[in-house]
Amino acid sequence: MAEARSRPRRIIWAYAYQIVPLQTRSRLRAVSALLEREHSTARRGSRTWVGRVIVGAQKTRILIVSDSLLRSRRVNRKLEAELKRLKVIFSSTKPVALAGNTTSLSSC
Repeated sequence: MAEARSRPRRIIWAYAYQIVPLQTRSRLRAVSALLEREHSTARRGSRTWVGRVIVGAQKTRILIVSDSLLRSRRVNRKLEAELKRLKVIFSSTKPVALAGNTTSLSSC
């Protein structure tokens, strides 16, 4: 009986940028486009990276899910530069490992 080979599990991380005060989706159009471009680039490279703008009642968040713990990547620098260009106040949370990590998130 042959043993099935399993792929090593990658840890999937999540973190968020929090923007105060509340921003509209139209004001963050360039940010959304940047997130979409990076997602496409990650998929072509078989990596996990997806970002979504979430507009809440009192603040706006940008949720990032990634297979990399590093927040000093090119995309993060571009994202932070765009937020500064928009002159918004933002902070970021520490990355947390997602429970039940799987590599299938790369198809998000």
